[in-house]
Amino acid sequence: MKKNGDYYQERNIRNLDKIYELTDELPYFCEDYFRGVEQRTSTLTRLNYAYDLRIFFDFLLKKKFRKLESAHDITLEHLEEVSDTDIEIFLSYLSHYRFGEKSLSCDERAKARKLSTVRSLFKYFFNKGLISVNNTAKVSTPKLHEKEIVRLERDEVSELLDTAELGKGISRHMEGYHARTKIRDCAILTLFLGTGIRISELVGLNYDSIDFSANSFIVTRKGGNKAILYFSEEVAAALEAYIEQKKGDPRVPSFEKEPALFLSMQYKRITVRAVENLVKKYASIVTPLKHITPHKLRSTYGTALYRETGDIYIVADVLGHRDVNTTRKHYAAITEDNRKSVASRVKLHDSEEEE
Repeated sequence: MKKNGDYYQERNIRNLDKIYELTDELPYFCEDYFRGVEQRTSTLTRLNYAYDLRIFFDFLLKKKFRKLESAHDITLEHLEEVSDTDIEIFLSYLSHYRFGEKSLSCDERAKARKLSTVRSLFKYFFNKGLISVNNTAKVSTPKLHEKEIVRLERDEVSELLDTAELGKGISRHMEGYHARTKIRDCAILTLFLGTGIRISELVGLNYDSIDFSANSFIVTRKGGNKAILYFSEEVAAALEAYIEQKKGDPRVPSFEKEPALFLSMQYKRITVRAVENLVKKYASIVTPLKHITPHKLRSTYGTALYRETGDIYIVADVLGHRDVNTTRKHYAAITEDNRKSVASRVKLHDSEEEE
């Protein structure tokens, strides 16, 4: 029988395979770097490092070390030749560059992430004493402007769920497909909006993750830690309706063959991309001017929870934020609303004349 953690184990294996594949395109010393940071990073983090470093070394070959034929020719001695000016040119280069056959561009946050990756690489070898200078430390992180917080209003939440249930606005050629998926889609949207679950946590849910006797479920958080979350009767009803539908479908595989809670039309564990697409499909009907993603549904829940409780620590705990400042940053606008709402409550003069 498959165990509850299989989804995450398989995802990690896929990430590791891709890291090994990308390492073949990078300088020889990158393998040492990935091994050195393995104990304090996730496989997904290291995979993103590999993608970022591939672009960085491609830049060096094009702009700095033009006589070298490939990234395999770059040595640690070459890293010592990379100046802070080179790094600044790299950040400017990222505004519009070509990689392979693709024309790409990075916004300020993508630039900051790539700079962080490059810094990490240089710092690792500098601390090991394998390079004598680390010029990346001299480069300032790009200024990050606050992102607009996009979330659904209360009436939009209700309309989104109604749209998923009734198919209002669905194109005619999608009606047959919708009839088969609407109960599942309603359960997914209700779970997002009723618990603030992450998309990876939702996709990783199994049958045995849910405990209806306590209206709770267990998720695997970032970093692999387990957490128990609780849900309302509304969420329970949506999940039970979906599970009941699955029981009546003879094509649904047994738990032993496929333990996933949410299945695709091919009766396999639903993918992250499929969940993103279904959220986009319904949200574009309800609020076409807002770019609603699963993460925005999570923000919608966080907003509602904070408005109900006024307790930023509860919101941080439920959402699984390691740092409450992350939560505070996302919900600062609500705090500002609260300040405005109480500004006129303290009266300095009586409104009526004293008798």
